[in-house]
Amino acid sequence: MLGIVSKMEALQRAEDASLDLVILSPEADPPVVKIMDYNKYKYELQKKKKEQQKKNAASRMDLKELKMGYNIDSHDYSVRLKAAQKFLKDGDKVKIMVNLKGRENEFRNNAIELLRRFQNDVGELATEENKNFRDRNVFIVLVPNKAIVQKAPEQPKKKEKPATEVSASV
Repeated sequence: MLGIVSKMEALQRAEDASLDLVILSPEADPPVVKIMDYNKYKYELQKKKKEQQKKNAASRMDLKELKMGYNIDSHDYSVRLKAAQKFLKDGDKVKIMVNLKGRENEFRNNAIELLRRFQNDVGELATEENKNFRDRNVFIVLVPNKAIVQKAPEQPKKKEKPATEVSASV
């Protein structure tokens, strides 16, 4: 805090310190300026912007798709069920699809029954958002239940290593 100084004196002090004179508030009377390294300031702003984008990306909901046949084996079914539960706990939507080809279309009731069983096995973790039982691809879209997902303890997606400081004299 230097107080009110003339423009020339402020420029001279910045030049003596080998730093930049940056206007923070040009509308103020007199304008508020700061002596700082402008490149470092821009770098910090970029860093904050990237951090904000990461937070927005983390809160965004993705659509994950799981495909299976109408006559799926029990082990394959359980693998798909665990994957769907994991996706729902992460806060993503899940689309479960049964593709019927040719004569398989006659077994549409089995595919619909499979999807209903899948939805019941997922349970309270998700609610149905959308479904289509008319076309060749029979599907149901499940959305995570907000109350259940928030109860689960949040685990960091990446393990962060603690920063270590090293000082050296030159």
